[in-house]
Amino acid sequence: MATAALQSPPPPTTPASDKAKLLAASAVGAAFILAGVGLAGYGVPTLFRGVNLGNGFITAFLRVALQLAAIGGLAFLGGKIAGANPPKGLRGGIFLIISAVATLFFLVRAAAFNFGDIFGAVVAAALVFGLVRLITGRRGIAWMHALEEQGWFHTNSYKRSQGRKMRQYTLVGIAGIGLSGTWALMHSDLLAGDLVYRMPFGLPNLAVLTDAQFAVPLLLALAVLWVAWRAVNIPAFADFLIATEAEMNKVSWSSRKRLVQDTIVVLVTTLLLTMFLLVIDLFWGWFLADLLGVLPKADPSKVKPSDVAGETRPW
Repeated sequence: MATAALQSPPPPTTPASDKAKLLAASAVGAAFILAGVGLAGYGVPTLFRGVNLGNGFITAFLRVALQLAAIGGLAFLGGKIAGANPPKGLRGGIFLIISAVATLFFLVRAAAFNFGDIFGAVVAAALVFGLVRLITGRRGIAWMHALEEQGWFHTNSYKRSQGRKMRQYTLVGIAGIGLSGTWALMHSDLLAGDLVYRMPFGLPNLAVLTDAQFAVPLLLALAVLWVAWRAVNIPAFADFLIATEAEMNKVSWSSRKRLVQDTIVVLVTTLLLTMFLLVIDLFWGWFLADLLGVLPKADPSKVKPSDVAGETRPW
């Protein structure tokens, strides 16, 4: 009787057609988002630069409203273009391509300004080759799928009714830290005027955002709020917070009266131990130094000037 050996199935791979569709859709989506950021962040404020409605607050309010309307319209249009069944990993692919473009821009710019245009061109060619190989390879496709599965670019929540307190506290903590840093950045002198980057290779300067003092903190605040909300809805982290709240609910908390009594007992015990140790230290100091003469007595005349209170020692 012949027996057939059981073999494990090969690992799942992405078909070539699905891979090409994902890469093409990710590239188009990244270009669409970058164009939208340029339109909302630079195009709309540029149109309002010469507009004066007699009240600066009204002008700024209309400009921000038009920017938000442009962002909302572009997001709606992007959703329509992606369709009801976008390629799996599309959002992760868009994020990965935008991150690669930003990395390429800053590294090439730094290399060209510090070591010359020729070296910058060599770095640019090497980075383009490496990033294209990375994004189009198995690892890049896997990262796109992983980012998609983790839910960083989705609006759905995970187990909304469980662990609500711990998730709310965590969200407030993350948002508070990020927003405090954003507030400090907005009131610093690091951002003033428009955000314009000087370009190498003789290219004209690249204007990214107008009124960077307000635009950059606004974008950072939105990013902080999104990250804070998505962090507590990531399945692995959300399950940890849910389990933490479940364990905290099992804790038996003391009453207010018992807590006051225990606090008084701890403070009184600490005070008594402190007095006991002080008495023991003074007794043994007197017994060994004055009575038996085993320890030398302290000589006030040998105290160094730097040891006198109020004086500082030189470094």
